[in-house]
Amino acid sequence: MYAPAEEIVQIVDRDNKMTDVLPRHLMRSRGLIHRASYILVFNNKQQLFVQKRTTTKDIYPGYWDVAAGGVVLASESYEQSASRELAEELGISGISLIPLFDHYFEDATNRVWGRVFRCTHEGPFTLQPEEVADGRFMSVPQILESSLREPFTPDGLLILQQI
Repeated sequence: MYAPAEEIVQIVDRDNKMTDVLPRHLMRSRGLIHRASYILVFNNKQQLFVQKRTTTKDIYPGYWDVAAGGVVLASESYEQSASRELAEELGISGISLIPLFDHYFEDATNRVWGRVFRCTHEGPFTLQPEEVADGRFMSVPQILESSLREPFTPDGLLILQQI
């Protein structure tokens, strides 16, 4: 059964040091800092796969996202989370993930330490229906232009500015 609110996640402090493990719904309701993996999926034309989040997501529902990924579970490393999330969301497994950088993001509803990875994959993708409503490849300039008209996750846009 799909129950992300009950996942046990790593809670960290502003220095990214682990402080606790709690169910995801408590992390969200208390606004606690947690860890997440972000995977940028490029094709051979250097276009980035963007995905439309379902309207049932607990944060940024219905937004476009430049990265696959998600919350790091209590028993996982960033790398394990990235591999798991990539397989769950897009049906991709067995490919190399290149770590790029760690970053901190905070807004009114989300406080997260993320590790950003990149990979190359041409598709096809198997989209997880509970989390991904749609997806397509776009160039980075197209993404930035689209973000002026459509909602994109703010943490994802920050990552694009850093790369």
